[in-house]
Amino acid sequence: MNNMPPLAERMRPKTLHDLYGQQHLTGDNSILNKSLQQGYIPSMILWGPPGVGKTTLAQIIAQTLQVPFFQLSAISSGVKEVREVIDTARKTKRALLFIDEIHRFNKSQQDALLAAVEQGIITLIGATTENPSFEVNAALLSRCQVYILKPLQNEDLLQLLQNALEKDDILKQYHIRLQQTDALLQFSGGDARKLLNLFELVVLSSKEKSITITNEMVNAIAQQKTALYDKGGEQHYDIISAFIKSMRGSDPNAAVYWLARMIEGGEDVSFIARRMIIFASEDIGNANPNALLLANATFDAVNKIGYPESRIILSQCATYLAGSPKSNAAYEAINNAQQLVQTTGDLPVPLHLHNAPTRLMKNLDYGKAYQYPHQYPLNFVEQEYLPTAISGTTLYQPGNNAREVEIRKFLQVRWKNKYGY
Repeated sequence: MNNMPPLAERMRPKTLHDLYGQQHLTGDNSILNKSLQQGYIPSMILWGPPGVGKTTLAQIIAQTLQVPFFQLSAISSGVKEVREVIDTARKTKRALLFIDEIHRFNKSQQDALLAAVEQGIITLIGATTENPSFEVNAALLSRCQVYILKPLQNEDLLQLLQNALEKDDILKQYHIRLQQTDALLQFSGGDARKLLNLFELVVLSSKEKSITITNEMVNAIAQQKTALYDKGGEQHYDIISAFIKSMRGSDPNAAVYWLARMIEGGEDVSFIARRMIIFASEDIGNANPNALLLANATFDAVNKIGYPESRIILSQCATYLAGSPKSNAAYEAINNAQQLVQTTGDLPVPLHLHNAPTRLMKNLDYGKAYQYPHQYPLNFVEQEYLPTAISGTTLYQPGNNAREVEIRKFLQVRWKNKYGY
């Protein structure tokens, strides 16, 4: 038994149709499925929470295409290992390189992939639990398609359990009755790997061949596991999530507790500081612009100071962010703007906003009707800055906090009713 791979590995899907919960990627009419049928896929970033099938999907792609498959983990690999794979791939055709947790590669490590991806020496599949817009550098991201994997729903997880009961040779040695599943689903958090491995742990912890699974039984066995912190494993994601949500909920006590859990577990202080920079903009924004300045200064400071003193700097920043007024208005604004761009396409820039560096452009009236705001009272003149087709569209709505109330009043005075402020 000790030599057997865990249940999640034994039940790893072998084809797209076996992969649960990702129909938008694996369905018959999905872009990815059609690409595989044509025998070609682009380099890609698979973005999604743990245990939803990123590694499995990469393996299925390689097996379907019948191409050489190389796998690296960004936790344990660096530029040297990447270059070794690229050198080997030059001798093969259409090699596929899978890098797990690619967001943990720094800029120089990611840059080492650029030429090989661009020249087609390798097809890159990077897996990340972090938003690739923040964690993957722009040059590499522009060469990849981004596919989002969704958290598994309870129906998917229950089907996984039933499938394991019916097909796994080890589990078939037991008579297992799933009387209650709430605790299994709760502890899994949408993570198939966590669900199956916890389920197997519960089964193997029993001394009987006939087992009735209850919430009480699952809770008792899972208690000891959730008290741990593994910076390279599942708890890494759960605890950073708890840390972020505690700051978002304005609870400095909980925030500093989860911070301590990460520090005691040996988490990279740069990772913690980087997440606080993102938080300062996404969840505080213009409600307190100083939050972003402090978070950025924290990132610089912890990299200069190192552990253990950096824990004090992290604590100062975490408690400040938790105690700061909150607004996600800037985050919502860019989401709204990107959605509008995707819907309306490349609308033309109004002629009066055009740049006019040449005589020909000036003769074509580029920029001619532009009114320079500094020549008017309050350094403002009402003119159109959006494409005509979307004139008056409101994308940024200031939040209900002291700083953004001032911003709203400022905009009301200048734009009157145009944007509904």
